[in-house]
Amino acid sequence: MHSLRFTADTSSNGVRERDFTVDGLPGVLWSPESRTGRAPLILMAHGGGNHKKSPAMSGRAHLLVTRCGFHAAVIDAPGHGDRPRTPHDEQEIAELLRARAAGEPEGPIVVRYNAHLAERAVPEYRATLDALQELPEIGPGWPVGFFGLNMGTAIGVPFVASEPRISAAVFGLHWPDALAEAARRITVPIEFDLQWDDEHIPRESGLALFDAFASKEKTLHANAGAHKQLPRFEADSAAQFFARHFTRTS
Repeated sequence: MHSLRFTADTSSNGVRERDFTVDGLPGVLWSPESRTGRAPLILMAHGGGNHKKSPAMSGRAHLLVTRCGFHAAVIDAPGHGDRPRTPHDEQEIAELLRARAAGEPEGPIVVRYNAHLAERAVPEYRATLDALQELPEIGPGWPVGFFGLNMGTAIGVPFVASEPRISAAVFGLHWPDALAEAARRITVPIEFDLQWDDEHIPRESGLALFDAFASKEKTLHANAGAHKQLPRFEADSAAQFFARHFTRTS
């Protein structure tokens, strides 16, 4: 049994937002303000250098709540948001900034550091899911999805590969190096985002990660543009993807 405690509760424009902690880990849960009965849950993970309430997280959550009637939740990743950095975090971030300033490839550092963060975050996401499914408005046995890009994919791929409660996922914008083996164990439907002109992740690397998923149903969304130019309409597509799968099963 995990300790779930709500620390704030507000509502606006039909969306209820509740800050919480699970075993001391900070997170936020967005839910339909007026819905009664259970609804599917989408666990989200934020990108590197961001936090649980970054604009991308709150924007995606509001889409999932207002358009689909789902719950959406995210926790701060290790060393991010309201969580302190360890000496290892500080060392890796300093090395990343040094490489960036020198014009050196960032990929090897990001892959290594994200793999380290994923080792810490995967059990935390499992504990969060355990705790949230104790809530009457979510409950066990209802569909659960996962939505994470960039570092969120680094956390999400090993999490989904080891978590049978996840029945659909949206990933993208990451290297395959530390993720391909876990991706081969994933068979649930996948939507995958790739930037065709990504200056950090070579096109063939993104395609290799997409190819590694064992899912019989997987869709590649490739858009022109650099790493941070993912079109906003991909968030709408992700919401439609989850609604399509979860309407059939919820």
